[in-house]
Amino acid sequence: MSDFKLTHKSATKVSERIALLITQFLKFSLNLFYGKKYAKRAVILETIAAVPGMVAGMFNHLKSLRRMRDDAGWIKELLDEAQNERMHLMIFLDIAKPSWVERLLVLLGQGVFLVVYSFIYLLSSRIAHRVVGYFEEEACKSYTEYLEKIDAGEVENTPAPDIAIEYYQLPANAKLRDVVLRIREDEAGHRDRNHGFADAYESKSLPAHQN
Repeated sequence: MSDFKLTHKSATKVSERIALLITQFLKFSLNLFYGKKYAKRAVILETIAAVPGMVAGMFNHLKSLRRMRDDAGWIKELLDEAQNERMHLMIFLDIAKPSWVERLLVLLGQGVFLVVYSFIYLLSSRIAHRVVGYFEEEACKSYTEYLEKIDAGEVENTPAPDIAIEYYQLPANAKLRDVVLRIREDEAGHRDRNHGFADAYESKSLPAHQN
């Protein structure tokens, strides 16, 4: 965890500026509902974050079939990303314990973002991956703020939920801070890989698959 860094990909191209604007709109919408309620904010964040990997994996699967060409490991990696983000959501549902109204918002958020992101991916896969890269940058910032609040005593460092202990293979006495650290590390990996996917579309080369 010691090598974690907050990074930002400068938006120098039109496509990158479009992706950044989309991300800023998502961030504004997220803050509008939950602001600094970090656990409940994370539920919505992870609801959105769990969509792109599945959408991109499906479209790349279909493209591989259509072109009858190997995908260089993209499909598995994208689906693994979707699964990882889904587990983040399951963990924060346990932590935040949202009401039925908040769960309805989660469902609506999933449905709307699924349609919007699918449209973006069909229109420009490069912009779609760049959106995820920028979105994950914001996720890293959000989880860093969350950790700072825990360290300052403003958020209680409660025991880690069993689902997180099992998923991350944490010790039985693990705390919320341990979980947030690992989730932030996951998000940093998704950030870097999606920026890498977007760069690959620009250079028309496939990034190496990571196990």
